[in-house]
Amino acid sequence: MIASRILGHSLAALFLAAGSAVAHAQGTAPRLRVVVPDGHDLAGLARLADLADAHPSPRATLWSSDQVADSLYRQARERMNRGDYLRAAELFMEVARRAGKQPLAGDAMYWRAYSLYREGSSSSLQGALASLSRLSQEFPSAASQGDANTLRIRVCGELARRGDAQCAAEVAQVARPERPQPPARPDVPDVPARRERSARAQANSQDCPVDDDDERIAALNALLQMDADRALPILEKVLARRDKCSTALRRKAVFLVSQKGDARAADILMEAVRNDPDAEVREQAVFWLGQTRDERAVQMLEEILKKENSGEVLDKAVFALSQHRSERAATILRDLAQRDGAPLKVREQAIFWLGQQRNAGNADLLKSLYAKVDAEELKEKIIFSISQNRSANNGRWLLDVALDEKEPMEMRKKALFWAGQSRGLSMDELGNLYNRIGNREMKEQIIFVYSQRRDPAAVDKLMEIAKTEQDRDLRKKAIFWLTQSRDPRVVKFLEEIIGQ
Repeated sequence: MIASRILGHSLAALFLAAGSAVAHAQGTAPRLRVVVPDGHDLAGLARLADLADAHPSPRATLWSSDQVADSLYRQARERMNRGDYLRAAELFMEVARRAGKQPLAGDAMYWRAYSLYREGSSSSLQGALASLSRLSQEFPSAASQGDANTLRIRVCGELARRGDAQCAAEVAQVARPERPQPPARPDVPDVPARRERSARAQANSQDCPVDDDDERIAALNALLQMDADRALPILEKVLARRDKCSTALRRKAVFLVSQKGDARAADILMEAVRNDPDAEVREQAVFWLGQTRDERAVQMLEEILKKENSGEVLDKAVFALSQHRSERAATILRDLAQRDGAPLKVREQAIFWLGQQRNAGNADLLKSLYAKVDAEELKEKIIFSISQNRSANNGRWLLDVALDEKEPMEMRKKALFWAGQSRGLSMDELGNLYNRIGNREMKEQIIFVYSQRRDPAAVDKLMEIAKTEQDRDLRKKAIFWLTQSRDPRVVKFLEEIIGQ
């Protein structure tokens, strides 16, 4: 579904609201239309959010009297900095338990919420909100409280993009100018920049030359101008090095090898995947392996998926497979999506990329798979992937899930949201839903779905609900979302309600 003018720091917080952790590939999702002052919307603000999805600036830590808690806290921060967000969240929770009412417990609750936000699954985002609520209730004077308010908007913004009506309303309320302005957050670098500085800091700590000043980097860059017969043997020797100062060189060498794109380059990249001790070198080698023109790349990627343990490397392998248009690559992705023994994250990624291929056969497979899986993370990914193939049949399948009372409530609500985003469904089909569904929580979600349609008929339906619904809270929901509409008829309608 940005604006030239920003209303204070409350909207600055919204810049952070809709960025994803799943930085993820779900950036292709349809954008939410939540109107904020001056006619700006959350979708536009979301486009700025990607600039701010890195660790917040560190504060001075208030240590406890419990040495075990302090040690666990350090371990948790280390795990978070390495990207192991779920384990970090577990450790921060243990710190909070041990620290009791000491200030360190409040700090731990904040970083637990942040770690869950970065992990990015819907269940983790809900857990992040719970931690932030506990922080607000138990540690109202904590130094992290200002950051926590902003983080809550970031978490709620991401949940809103996934169809959470309550969070969408909260984000829209925060944008109103009469709200107090939260403290401004300091600018933070993006993740790649942070990782680069981390690599430089590590090099400096080992008395290694910094990349920009190292003549060896300049020599490697010069190899781009050489032919493959001269360049590849030198690059291969660089990748074989294991001395403490060669890590940055090997990371550069992986990219340079990938530019050759021939069979020998593929062999060198595969060797790096198998044997390099640095996880980032292996990740980059997997990514660039998928970009080579060598027909064996698919076979190599399949081998990686069977033997690799690093989650980041596996993610890169699934992505690399998704970029191949061969039938063999598509078959491997379909098998991964269905394989019970595969890591959950790998299956999620396979399901996502199958949905991006807009293939009718993939849609049929995913619909069949939905009935067989129990994990809600997989069900949610299937619902989203089906929604990306915007045929009427897929929209109606989503409606069937939404209407199925045997399904978990959260899955029904997500299916309803994505059905509402489908171009294959008319407002005539969606308009009848409100009267067909008796569940109050689902009715609230339908009101939200109507509010996201750029369709005068959706405004008509919201006005009808605001007039005739017997449930006072549901009428208030309909009126709230009408106030976010740009339809010129709404002002007159609201005047009529006020005059009653």
